[in-house]
Amino acid sequence: MNFFSVIQATGLSFFILLAVFTLMEKAFPANAQQRIFRPNWVLDLCFFLGQYFLWGAMVLLLLNYVNGLLNTFIPHTFRQKVAAQPWWLQAVEVVVLSDLVVYWAHRLQHNNAFLWRFHKVHHSSEHLDWLAAHREHPVDTIYTVGLLNLPALLLGFNLETLAGLIAFRGMWAIYIHSNVRLPIGPLKWFIGAPELHHWHHSYDRKAGNYANISPLMDIIFGTYNCPDKEPEKFGIDEPSPRYYLGHLLYPMLPGKWVRVITGRFKGLYPAKKVNNNPVNINDGVPM
Repeated sequence: MNFFSVIQATGLSFFILLAVFTLMEKAFPANAQQRIFRPNWVLDLCFFLGQYFLWGAMVLLLLNYVNGLLNTFIPHTFRQKVAAQPWWLQAVEVVVLSDLVVYWAHRLQHNNAFLWRFHKVHHSSEHLDWLAAHREHPVDTIYTVGLLNLPALLLGFNLETLAGLIAFRGMWAIYIHSNVRLPIGPLKWFIGAPELHHWHHSYDRKAGNYANISPLMDIIFGTYNCPDKEPEKFGIDEPSPRYYLGHLLYPMLPGKWVRVITGRFKGLYPAKKVNNNPVNINDGVPM
């Protein structure tokens, strides 16, 4: 695919997502007061463009490479047996195994200091909607997408099927971040929904709801959390950069470098409250 085709595909994807989710967010709003052009929408647009123009292709290349490596280790007879199963059984196996892997991988992102450095970029958004779903550090994307698709790679799903799974999970991720509250009754115990994931994005870093498509893993492992209201506040209880490049570079720098850089470039980071105390990241905050 040439660069012009990428531009066309990106533009078409953007306007389709804009049309579909704007209608949903206006018809079934979780926060009826939130505007389409809410604060920091330009920053999230940068993340959207970065994913489509840069990081998406990198992730697919990496998955292709990992698939090639696995082909040398996974017995061909095993993959033949998997492929001989009914398609619906294969789909169930992949969804369940993927949800199990990503549940623990996601939970680790919230409990491991190194992984949180990258994952907190995604949680730094203070307004949730379909565009905010794209706020993600590329290292975090590689980690998540790689582990999310590992079961499918191990079972020998071809790359065409894998691309379909990635597209489906991508749309699902956009939906659960959208400014939508569409109660589904008892089904919420089996199918993820924005009302669940919004609580995952609350100020509490360990609020729960780590599962992907289905909340069953959260129910099984005791991290299910779904009050009958929206969280009062989204985001993280620590400073974060104002701009796209800052979000990309900040997690990759040692704390000492961050203090030096932010001390020289005033205004790149907002003053925020950390543990209810006013702190300006320009004064230097250890990572």
